[in-house]
Amino acid sequence: MSAKIHYQNTHFITSAPDIRHMPADEGIEIAFAGRSNAGKSSALNRLTNQRSLAKTSKTPGRTQLINLFKVDENCHIVDLPGYGFAQVPLEMKKKWQKS
Repeated sequence: MSAKIHYQNTHFITSAPDIRHMPADEGIEIAFAGRSNAGKSSALNRLTNQRSLAKTSKTPGRTQLINLFKVDENCHIVDLPGYGFAQVPLEMKKKWQKS
């Protein structure tokens, strides 16, 4: 039987432009992936019952880096940049495509 995960204790660890800059994998990773402005960061805030853990915006493309959050010693949440339309500079979009 697995232990219950308490998402309320989740806290921010780091942001990275691509996976090469992320810490080594440890335990379970839950990733939020989807189109730009789909509500990934809002879902993370709702899951953790923290209104401003992940930054949100009505403007597509607010999340531009990979954001890592620690739930507990064995579980992390990854908030990924959205794919599709994003109001970011062309150079940033090109960098995402290379990653």
